[in-house]
Amino acid sequence: MRTLVDHIGCIAGIERQGRLRLCGAEMDRMETLEDAWLLVEEGRIAAFGRRDDGVPPDADRRIDARGGMLFPSFCDSHTHLVYAGSREQEFLDKINGLSYEEIARRGGGILNSADRLHAASEEELYRTAMERVREIAVMGTGCVEIKSGYGLSTEDELKMLRVIRRIRETTPLEVRATFLGAHAVARAYRGRQEAYVDLVCREMLPAVAREGLADFVDVFCDEGFFTVEETERILNAGRELGLRAKIHANELAVSGGVQVGVRCGALSVDHLERSGAAEIEALRGSETMPTLLPGAAFFLGMSDPPAREMIRAGLGVALASDYNPGSSPSGNMRMVAALASIRLRMTPREALCAATLNGACAMGLSRDYGSITVGKVANFFLTRPMPSIEYFTYAYQTPLIDRVFLRGCPLHSFFAESR
Repeated sequence: MRTLVDHIGCIAGIERQGRLRLCGAEMDRMETLEDAWLLVEEGRIAAFGRRDDGVPPDADRRIDARGGMLFPSFCDSHTHLVYAGSREQEFLDKINGLSYEEIARRGGGILNSADRLHAASEEELYRTAMERVREIAVMGTGCVEIKSGYGLSTEDELKMLRVIRRIRETTPLEVRATFLGAHAVARAYRGRQEAYVDLVCREMLPAVAREGLADFVDVFCDEGFFTVEETERILNAGRELGLRAKIHANELAVSGGVQVGVRCGALSVDHLERSGAAEIEALRGSETMPTLLPGAAFFLGMSDPPAREMIRAGLGVALASDYNPGSSPSGNMRMVAALASIRLRMTPREALCAATLNGACAMGLSRDYGSITVGKVANFFLTRPMPSIEYFTYAYQTPLIDRVFLRGCPLHSFFAESR
């Protein structure tokens, strides 16, 4: 099947050099091509060019872009979108002045979600998660990483990861799974954190590996959660079972999580609201991608991570949604990119790079996703005509995304529900 997308006002996010991530000043140099066409063959990008230079005459299907722009799909490298129930009562608690830590101490937060998930069936979890998958796909996301971590027992963590596997098998999105048994200490282990870490290392991780349910292992290394020493132990146990590290770090305090993540070869360290020169220096020269979650900082009213300082230091930066019921109940990556400009002072082009190619890199997927490159999977979306790339995040609530294509096919051909 050859599909021609013609009359494209501008193709954005072109990468011709085979780079798997962009760093520092490179992030603001997005290559574009105006008045263009793009050819898809067997689900991958076969060619693209300017209309003035000639349009391929033979195609099985022709799509008229009607002068809109074409962007690579968003690559959201940090979500928790498999969960049971919502947590709007905690939203009210926050409005009434309780902090994230105070809500957690009262039995809310992650433990609240764990209680609800325990009571939910695998089928119920799959059904509600698929509603969220459709939601993010319509908003332009084509690759997503989904974490466990609301189980906090071997049985319930496996239940979550089996749901993620089923999502992976039944959607056109590219899905990566992360085991996050060390998201919090389960209620049954309160006051016995060392015993819970033993459970994660000696029982949960081997069970996950036996079923091949995860690509990565993650730990919430932060104040009030898991220490640097516990984190390193869990990440090393995961590495022995073939799971590469990812980390929640420095959301609540300067925790040492960035440094232990780099030391353990983590693919990414995520959150980083409480970070400074020492964390930036630790990341310099490493393969670890700093991944910022401005939606969570915005929702919780927390300080913002030092994106500008990171970019000035020559780091690549990724953006992700942190879609979850407690601290970031949204998977809208366009809004995440807008927040990165509004709050983190990233240019729109830097933000879009961070939400596409660098987000793919934070999942180990940038060889096949995250940019408009011949040979990559044809995940992209078309917008309505716009005056500039910057307008896309500037007018962040205007419904500009017109059509979404995954693996070269229109989104509606995969999902029965229409927009």
